[in-house]
Amino acid sequence: MAEILVVDDERSIRNTLREILEYEKFKVEEAEDGQKALNILKKKSFDLMLCDIKMPKTDGMDLLELSMKIHPDMPVVMISGHGNIETAVDAIKAGAYDFIEKPIDLNRLLVTVRNALDKSSLVEETKTLRKKISGKKGSDIIGESKAINEVKEMIEKVAPTDARVLITGPNGTGKELVARQLHAHSERSKKPFVEVNCAAIPSELIESELFGHEKGAFTSAVKQRKGKFEQAEGGTLFLDEIGDMSLKAQAKVLRALQESKINRVGGDKDINVDVRVIAATNKNLKEEIEEKNFREDLYHRLSVILIEVPALNDRKEDIPLLTDHFLDSICKEQGIAKKSMDKKALDELQKHDFSGNIRELRNIIERLVILSGKSITASDVKKYC
Repeated sequence: MAEILVVDDERSIRNTLREILEYEKFKVEEAEDGQKALNILKKKSFDLMLCDIKMPKTDGMDLLELSMKIHPDMPVVMISGHGNIETAVDAIKAGAYDFIEKPIDLNRLLVTVRNALDKSSLVEETKTLRKKISGKKGSDIIGESKAINEVKEMIEKVAPTDARVLITGPNGTGKELVARQLHAHSERSKKPFVEVNCAAIPSELIESELFGHEKGAFTSAVKQRKGKFEQAEGGTLFLDEIGDMSLKAQAKVLRALQESKINRVGGDKDINVDVRVIAATNKNLKEEIEEKNFREDLYHRLSVILIEVPALNDRKEDIPLLTDHFLDSICKEQGIAKKSMDKKALDELQKHDFSGNIRELRNIIERLVILSGKSITASDVKKYC
């Protein structure tokens, strides 16, 4: 039930608004002056405030300004018996959601109230969604083992700088999560985090993907397109699986790192870019250098800081914490109550050889959630692991 605060110095107006709104199943509180309204607003929040525009100033500010400071997302509808277009415009400019003249038209009032409440609800949903997205992008690294704590310490030291970072480790260990943590805790966190999976893009398209292209640069280039370097302007560019990048593209990336400039494919104009580059690979780049598959000069440009993410088999003491985290998130996704896992089941899980690392563990937990009973047992782990 939506709660509405009605602020007006005329008792008859307050009574009328209360009757109308309560009939429509809204919960209503009243205040006859700005100071009383302010006291109420300091104690609780409302979904909407209806306020007489001629309320005297409180603490040197009008009630609209004060309410917006206390509850910035609460819509305020101003009402007045001395309204004109200029008054309405001034109210909207000051931050009011809408303006209604007295005598109040019932239909106009109810439409305005419902629209304002819809907006308020949308704002809350958007904030919740942003938190969920933020949570996914900047999720904490789970674990308390010595190996993973060393990674966390490195992130804490390196994130605030603009130093380039090369993240190494087997597939499925969470290299992308480390990159996102570096971005989330940096001065660039409010700017874009742009990811490129170098292994997933054909070699003939990687340059266009990274640097963009001009119209007509090749057959399918029907219009100009910005590449990932430009899209990440001011933020972080994450080059995942950089060991799979072609030597030609490596040469262009090296120039971009050296000069902070790029050229679009088919163009000859230098474009300045301000991007922090973080790279990751599951390959041994020193061996790739020896085999002439990777440029040594690019390696040294990228590896100002090296962070090695340990395999799950090297941090099995973290499995109980990771399991609890995945049980919680997977059960929420499935819309079911969180399942428990007994100690023997955890012990059995820790005996498993996780060649697929964290990714494999998550898949196993999801399988157990779907196929087991209310409590996951050791026999379930043996059967489905």
